[in-house]
Amino acid sequence: MIQITPHMRILAAIEPVDFRKGIDGLAAVCKQKLQKDPFSGVMFVFVNKSRQALRLLVYDGQGFWLCHKRLSSGRLRWLQGPDNAAVKALAAFELQMLLWNGDLRRLDVPAPWRSVSPKD
Repeated sequence: MIQITPHMRILAAIEPVDFRKGIDGLAAVCKQKLQKDPFSGVMFVFVNKSRQALRLLVYDGQGFWLCHKRLSSGRLRWLQGPDNAAVKALAAFELQMLLWNGDLRRLDVPAPWRSVSPKD
């Protein structure tokens, strides 16, 4: 089981990804498109083109975890990043909201709890 904790670094890809890709394909997306190391322990979040499913990819030091969630109806309310950004940093509670198909645009959160820009 993967636990989502407040100290985790979570990065969401803004652009949809082809979900025919498995672990190796998504790790390549992390390297090539997001310019991030998939072995860093960061949790990566991806959405498919129809916005009906999302995937989480994380390396735990021994291997990769790939989690997939597909909605039975409706579409995910996906993220918009800053101009020309390929990735958006999320706080743990923001990821939990996405997993429950919450709308982050309507979320009113005090400034200290908002996500920060990703660090290299």
